[in-house]
Amino acid sequence: MAITNDTVIQFIKYALAGGLATLTHIVIFHLVGWKIFPSLQEKDPAVRFFRLTIREVNDYSRARNSMIGNSLAFLLSNMVAYVTNVIWVFQGGRHHIVIEILLFYAVSGISVFLGTMLMGILIKKLGLLTTYAFGANIFTAVMINYVVRKFFIFSG
Repeated sequence: MAITNDTVIQFIKYALAGGLATLTHIVIFHLVGWKIFPSLQEKDPAVRFFRLTIREVNDYSRARNSMIGNSLAFLLSNMVAYVTNVIWVFQGGRHHIVIEILLFYAVSGISVFLGTMLMGILIKKLGLLTTYAFGANIFTAVMINYVVRKFFIFSG
C-alpha cells in the first residue's frame, strides 16, 4: 500500500477527530472518578492541577471504580469518535449505518476492554497512579482502532 497525500491528510484528520474523542473521554473519566465513582489519588495530575478534593479509596476499589468510569466515558466518547469519523474522516457506505455503528462500537469496545483490563491490572498489581494506568488504556485503544476502522468498517 502506497502512502499518498490523501492518506496523510486522512490520518491527520483521524488524529484530530481522535483527539476530540480522547479529550471527551478524559474529561468524563476524571469527572466520574472525582464525583461518582472515586478513583483519583492525591498525586494524580488532574487532582493537583485543579486542586480537587477527593475521597481516598483502597487500590481494589480504585481499580474497580476506574474501570466503571472508563466504561461510562467510553460510551459517550465513542459516539463523538463515530460522528467525527463519519462526517470528516472516512466514507461510510461499506455497511448499512446500523451495522456500521455496531461494528464501530464492537471494535472500539474490544480495544477499550483490553485497555481497561490493562488499567485495572496496572493499578491492582503495580499500584500505578490512576492517570498513568489510564494513559496505557488510551494508547492500547488508539493503536488498534485506526487500522480496523480504515480497512474493515469504512470505505477507506
